[in-house]
Amino acid sequence: MEHMTQTPEVYDFRQYDRIWQRVAPNLEPYPGMSVQPAAARSEVSAAPAAPAASTLPAAPETPAVPVPAGSAAALPGAERNPCCMGTEAAEMLNVISGYIEAALSDRRYLLALARQAPSWARKDLRDMAADLQDQARRLMAAHYLITGQCYRPSVSTERIYVGRWCPALRERYHAAACSGLNYARSAEDSLDPCLTKLFEELSKQSYGHAETLMGLLQRSLQGM
Repeated sequence: MEHMTQTPEVYDFRQYDRIWQRVAPNLEPYPGMSVQPAAARSEVSAAPAAPAASTLPAAPETPAVPVPAGSAAALPGAERNPCCMGTEAAEMLNVISGYIEAALSDRRYLLALARQAPSWARKDLRDMAADLQDQARRLMAAHYLITGQCYRPSVSTERIYVGRWCPALRERYHAAACSGLNYARSAEDSLDPCLTKLFEELSKQSYGHAETLMGLLQRSLQGM
C-alpha cells in the first residue's frame, strides 16, 4: 500500500527546544538526545545564566540615624531665641536698668538712715538695705541672661542728707510703695514669663518694705 511505502517522518524536536529555552534556558530538555542545530546551541550557551542568589552582592546598609529620646530634641534651650529672657524680655532692658539704679540708690538712703536711727530700728533698716542689694543683683542677672553682657551700675558719690527721723521714714515709705507699684505694672506689661515672675516677686518684697517702714513710723509717732 501507498501509506506503507512512505518514509516515516522524523519528529522535529526543535519546536520543543524553543519552548524550553523560554521556560528554563538552563535545563537540558532531552539529555543525550538533543538534536538542536549548532547555531541554536550556541545561542543558548551565549545567553547569560541567572546568577545564584548566594552570589549576589549585598545591598549597602543604610546607616542608622540616631533618634533623640523623648522630647529632649524639642527643648527650647536648644533654640537661638529661648522662651525665657529672650527677645521679648529685651524690650524691657531700659526698665531693668532703671530698677537696678533705683534699688542701689534706695539702699544707700536706708544705710544712711540706719546710722541715725534709734537702736531698735537699725536692724530693720539694714535688712531692707540688704534686700535692695539682692534686688539689684537679681536684676543684673536678668540683664546678663538677656544680653550676655554684665551691667555696670553707676557709682554715686553724692552726699546723702537724711534730715529728721519721721519725715525720713515717710519719704522711704513712699519710695518703697512706689517701687512695689512699678514692679507690678512692669509684670503686667512684660510678655516674658520669667521676667514677669521676677517683677512680681520684687513687687511683693517692696510692698513688704513699705509695711515695715509704716510700722517703724507708727512706733516713732507713739513716743511723741
